[in-house]
Amino acid sequence: MDRRRLLQLAVLLCLLVLCSGREIKTKHTPIYNSTLARTLAEYTSAVYSADLTQLFTWTCERCGDLTEGFEVIELIVDVKNCLQAYVGFASDMNAAIVVFRGTQQTSIQNWIEDLFWKQLDLDYPGMPQAKVHSGFYSAYHNTTLRNGVVNGIQKAREAYGNIPIMVTGHSMGGAMASFCALDLLVNYRLKDVTLMTFGQPRIGNAAFASYFKCYLPNAIRVTNEHDIVPHLPPYYHYFPQKTYHHFPHEVWIHDVGLGNLVYPTEQICDDSGEDPNCCRSVSGNSVQDHIQYLGISMHAESHGTCRIVTADTILQHKMDNDGNIVLSKKPASETHHATTSTWDCLLDSPRTNFSPAFYLSSQMLFIFMTIKAHSQDQSRGMDARDRPIAVDSGDAICMDERSYEEVVMATRKERKREALLFT
Repeated sequence: MDRRRLLQLAVLLCLLVLCSGREIKTKHTPIYNSTLARTLAEYTSAVYSADLTQLFTWTCERCGDLTEGFEVIELIVDVKNCLQAYVGFASDMNAAIVVFRGTQQTSIQNWIEDLFWKQLDLDYPGMPQAKVHSGFYSAYHNTTLRNGVVNGIQKAREAYGNIPIMVTGHSMGGAMASFCALDLLVNYRLKDVTLMTFGQPRIGNAAFASYFKCYLPNAIRVTNEHDIVPHLPPYYHYFPQKTYHHFPHEVWIHDVGLGNLVYPTEQICDDSGEDPNCCRSVSGNSVQDHIQYLGISMHAESHGTCRIVTADTILQHKMDNDGNIVLSKKPASETHHATTSTWDCLLDSPRTNFSPAFYLSSQMLFIFMTIKAHSQDQSRGMDARDRPIAVDSGDAICMDERSYEEVVMATRKERKREALLFT
């Protein structure tokens, strides 16, 4: 063996010793669990499935291996804004899992270009000097996702007790997951909330990052090699208080070694959120590194934009006037009942089973009130479509070949038909 080969081998052995089991740990950092990271990465990969039936029943191609036996409780699709999330129970971890989908692959290039110009244009409520980007904030707080996620967590805790909550997401889904975890702690006053994201962008300024660290001191942001998204929106270290700033802690996945002797490592970074020795030490110029984490695909199965497929055998189906969908079911086990005093003032009561006669009469009353409200709106010059109306139906809808606009039009036609029957 020549001297060069021996030198490469010696360097590799030194690196392996320093890595200490694939993790480089620094003082005062949280414990990073590689197996947990891979498990949450598999959950995050699954949320990109376009087939809602397979995702809801956990039979999709990506629904297996470390996530086998997972039980989906709530699946939320904001069709208008092309957002998707789900909540479920993982029996092996005895935890509720909340997962947010990232940007679809067909629009990722435009989305990345937009990230260069995102402004800190919103004061985060209740946190002086903390600023965030309104688009990231609104994607979670001002869409169908927030209520659906909170409802799913409530169901999981009513069935399985005060189980811990693990929130995760990739890319834009990581940004929404971060706001969700903070929301659960600050506004819903829940405890035992864990956050781990993959390839998420910066979402706020340094003041916001400091607040975030106080509430979620053990949050983990996994970054990968030269992934471009964690570098955006840009951070300028000369103006740390006036620019975007990551919250800690970053775990940077990258290769170490020489030539063919390369070994992947997961480096735990410092408490600053902007460790210059982690992903900031390299150029962020790779989209490919963004859509592959821990060897797991983080992108949609097809190149269709927001295409949704589902069968007509789903337990419950809800669609509002904008075509947004919530698929939900009762947890498999409801033998344990958590104390829900925190939730009582924040959420509606759990769904109750009524007799067919009561259900029919309530539906007739609902239609009557809808017609009455429509008449009042007409007198005020308001289009009734401006008010979102929730619709419960026992039948699911197959959206295999229908576009979003076709689904919304079909929903409105059905409402008009029902209204005519009772006029």
